[in-house]
Amino acid sequence: MTRRLLACLWCGREIVESESGRRRRYCRQSCRQRAYEHRNSVKGTGIPEDSVILSAQEAADLADRWFAARCAAEDIATAIEEGAGTDELHELSVTLMKLTREAERLR
Repeated sequence: MTRRLLACLWCGREIVESESGRRRRYCRQSCRQRAYEHRNSVKGTGIPEDSVILSAQEAADLADRWFAARCAAEDIATAIEEGAGTDELHELSVTLMKLTREAERLR
């Protein structure tokens, strides 16, 4: 049985899905409920149903996560320029991948 990784449509967390059955769209029932509430709150407002509305704090948190990922990418570029070894570059790239996964999360 093959497993594929999906992202929750509400929070962006990873969902491990198997090949059989219908694809899951949300990681938890609470995310499914929040998505339902969001869809109903924008009905009749002219805001597209699939829009993402973030609070000021959520937007600031997202910007912080992307800033951390950019800094990690700059660390890799600096390490390459300074002739870092493969072990150090591997460690830096693992950190970058972790930070970019976090940055993908909208909420």
